[in-house]
Amino acid sequence: MNLPVDFSKKMQTLLGEEYECFTQALEASLPTSIRVNTFKPLPELEHKRVEWSSNGYYLGERIPFTFDPLFHSGRYYVQEASSMFVEQLLKAFIDKPVKLLDLCAAPGGKTTLALSVLPQGSFVVANEYMSQRAQVLSENLIKWGTPNTIVTNNTPADYGKLRHTFDVIIVDAPCSGEGMFRKDEDALAQWSNENVALCVSRQKEILSDVWAALKPGGLIIYSTCTYNTDENEDIAQYLIEEFEAQPLPHITLKPEWGVTREFKGETPLYRFMPHKTIGEGFTVTALRKPEGDYSPLKPSKTKLKTLPLPNNLKTLLKDSSKFEYTIYKEKLTALTAECKEMMQLMDKFNILHAGIEVAVTDKGKEYIPHHALSQSIELNIEQCSKIEVDYKQAISYLRREAITLSEQQRGIALIIYKNVPLGWVKCVGNRANNLYPQEWRIRSERTPEIAPHF
Repeated sequence: MNLPVDFSKKMQTLLGEEYECFTQALEASLPTSIRVNTFKPLPELEHKRVEWSSNGYYLGERIPFTFDPLFHSGRYYVQEASSMFVEQLLKAFIDKPVKLLDLCAAPGGKTTLALSVLPQGSFVVANEYMSQRAQVLSENLIKWGTPNTIVTNNTPADYGKLRHTFDVIIVDAPCSGEGMFRKDEDALAQWSNENVALCVSRQKEILSDVWAALKPGGLIIYSTCTYNTDENEDIAQYLIEEFEAQPLPHITLKPEWGVTREFKGETPLYRFMPHKTIGEGFTVTALRKPEGDYSPLKPSKTKLKTLPLPNNLKTLLKDSSKFEYTIYKEKLTALTAECKEMMQLMDKFNILHAGIEVAVTDKGKEYIPHHALSQSIELNIEQCSKIEVDYKQAISYLRREAITLSEQQRGIALIIYKNVPLGWVKCVGNRANNLYPQEWRIRSERTPEIAPHF
């Protein structure tokens, strides 16, 4: 790998005698890892575990995930192993339900991780500033299937206006991407000292913009997929000097993990290096906001209008009484009390997804179930009319092709593959109109003979 000269100098200073081992590791093959959705569990996997993750696994080789129906139904998330370490920080410093903001969340790895490991009763807001990436984030959160979440497409400055709202904020900051050199040629080509300096400026701006949204005594987790001290240690020091952020005690690391613990003064940072850990480059730290006066923002006076849930939809939820129902962006949406309260705080935000989108109207006449309901862990599958499909039929469905039925059938039905719901169809005689989201469909025309498997 032809590394930039200035980058090599920085790494030689950082690593000393380990530099040669580091460059050799960059030539090695890239590990592939997944994290299983604990709300939609897979059978026990016989793969090497990611040791700092309770649900992470390394795969022997990368499979064509696009052609795995279980991937499309949110049974697992393809996540770089190093970033799964955020679980250790969440478990070390959080022991009760929290409101968490994942500020730079796309495509959704840390958000889905937080939803899996936070104490029951926690609520998660996932935000992404870039519109296209925000759509991908929304898709991944809908597939994950938990109702205690909101997805937004807003700026850090917008969130700064939500004074004292969140107990935890994760900022996986845009960075120079040094840790992604093995998988991203653009990151390698675009690296320069000038770009690092630009990233540092942006990181400080993001943290400064969002700081007011963190409650006094709240936790901020800051991470990058880069190695240099400018974007890591120096940013931690910036939080200490500018906002009086307080270092937290270092957490216990097992030697076999290979995680490097660095210190900036009293602040521990955890750095993942490819010659020491099975994973890509990643650096993370956690700090606490000082205790002080708590003056949270009051919800908007604009109230969400609640509606009764139509009887034909009640049976599709395991417990419809857990939610309130409203029409939001032309979708009948189920909201928990926490979700409703958060939406009223965010009445001017661009909310892409909230709670469970239960249904939409069919040309204004009748409610038909929304795709998000088919992926929700609150779906009462036993009350659904179901159509079992084989692998090739499942791929055809995920391409949004029409489904041919073996017998005459009418109404809405759930497509099931290996006991896993993929989405809805509307049966009209011996065929079924495909209701899979148009923008999510598989576009590739090839189909493997058999399903990818781990």
